[in-house]
Amino acid sequence: MKKNIFALVSSVAVLGTALAGCAGQQASQPAAQQPANNTQTQTPAAPAPAEKKPQVLRMNLHSEPPTGDPGLAEDTTSGAVILATFDGLTRIGADEKPHEAAAESYTVSDDKLTYTFKIRDHKWSNGDPVTAKDFEFAWKRALDPKTASNYAYQLYYIKNGEKANKGEAKLDDVGVKALDDKTLEVKLENPTPFFLELLAFRTYFPVNQKVVEGNEKWAAEAKTHVGNGPFKIESWEHKSKLVLVKNDNYWDKDNVKLDKIEFSMVEDENTELSMFENGELDWAGSPMSSLPTDAIPALKDSGKMVTKPIAGTYWYKFNTEKPPFNNVKIRKAFTYSIDRQGLIDNILQTGQIPATGAVPPSMVLNPNGYFKDKDLETAKTLLDEGMKELGITKLPAITLSYNTSEGHKKIAEAIQDQWKKNLGVDVKLENKEWKVYLEDLHEGNFQIGRMGWLGDFNDPINFLELYKDKMGGNNDTRWENPKFKELLNQSALESDLDKRKKILADAEQILMDDMPIMPIYFYTQSWVQNPSVKGVQMTGLGDVDWKSAYIE
Repeated sequence: MKKNIFALVSSVAVLGTALAGCAGQQASQPAAQQPANNTQTQTPAAPAPAEKKPQVLRMNLHSEPPTGDPGLAEDTTSGAVILATFDGLTRIGADEKPHEAAAESYTVSDDKLTYTFKIRDHKWSNGDPVTAKDFEFAWKRALDPKTASNYAYQLYYIKNGEKANKGEAKLDDVGVKALDDKTLEVKLENPTPFFLELLAFRTYFPVNQKVVEGNEKWAAEAKTHVGNGPFKIESWEHKSKLVLVKNDNYWDKDNVKLDKIEFSMVEDENTELSMFENGELDWAGSPMSSLPTDAIPALKDSGKMVTKPIAGTYWYKFNTEKPPFNNVKIRKAFTYSIDRQGLIDNILQTGQIPATGAVPPSMVLNPNGYFKDKDLETAKTLLDEGMKELGITKLPAITLSYNTSEGHKKIAEAIQDQWKKNLGVDVKLENKEWKVYLEDLHEGNFQIGRMGWLGDFNDPINFLELYKDKMGGNNDTRWENPKFKELLNQSALESDLDKRKKILADAEQILMDDMPIMPIYFYTQSWVQNPSVKGVQMTGLGDVDWKSAYIE
């Protein structure tokens, strides 16, 4: 979720999201002024101090968060709410590096296989103490096959994590153990240079064991949701509004300036932008939603729009078990035939980069990509050859699915038109609400499906390991390749960085040779914000953290 992205992340992507906007005082409202003293015989009164502005941030989520459970969340909408309401052992700071959070200190063994964390004294939002056992419980719960966490693979770096998740080892064998209430010992399969960064990702967050075991729907309602982060959920009107308030039990509460974050859930990007322009929202666009593509030129010209490249890829997934996309040549034909630069110039318009590989530029393995954009001649040849291999003279009905979003719709319509014009293929479009769309994608109820991926941590393995296992939680394509899997396993054992990069590049080459996905572009995030809003942390991975935000 890192993340599945809902909106045009998530870019036009950037994510599954819900628009947020709430009633309340505008952040841009001027401070009240004292009336002047008109008595001429007196010295003029000193100006009154400026009235402190209400510390309320009004956002739009674009869509209902599917869950508030860090062990189950797989999308950026849920992820943003969870990051606001939970703290991991580490948290990414303004310098984009991991810093101690729920852990006040840690030590690492000489062989870099054992980490020992000291849990700081702090409480859950319901007043219970946070202990090392909460972390052990959370990680083993996510790895438990019965939990069916699509993000369980992020815990495979832990000793026996993968084996436990696949039923080949007991959960008691997993290398995480609470030595006492304040000491957590973690043993890894292999030295993992990015492990401290990974700990700031939601699947590694703790959960309150008593709360989770007492109510299986604990994470779906405000009154039962319990976290250990800077905010807590005050109210949750499903598909309408979600409100976070400052968590007075948070260990670092003195550095949390906002009293409240009000999220609207408006799916239409034009409505969201209108709400921003009317002073009903303090923010519009990424990362929780996206800006209307028709409005981008004017916003860009006005200088109001902020754009930032992030480590993310917008792609379409092929269901490789459903004809005609069980044929690699047909998958390649559809991939090679589209004009990515044309999409960027005419629809996206915020500096995205055409994607001819899976791994984004910030961690690129092959700067030249793996195929040529808009290679029509090769595409037509491959389509003919693929149809002959399948023994068909006419393609079956083809449907392109996407989650509801104006941006996704425009991209899909443009690609639909390109496939018709360049390949002579008719494609039907189908859109669904975010949660339903994710479920259908995971269950294989699609032929071609839109998705985006933002890095969970700064390493190319995060984009490649999605497709390691056929039934992996975020694979969806039903594709698997033994050599690809072997290379990923080999990369985990290689300590030489240059050799490891070559191994991963070879793996990406296999992914692009088999083409279970169709890369389209590398993300940027674009948004407009009230100039009074300060301190919102937008990371290079596309995450948003409101811990240090405030209204000036």
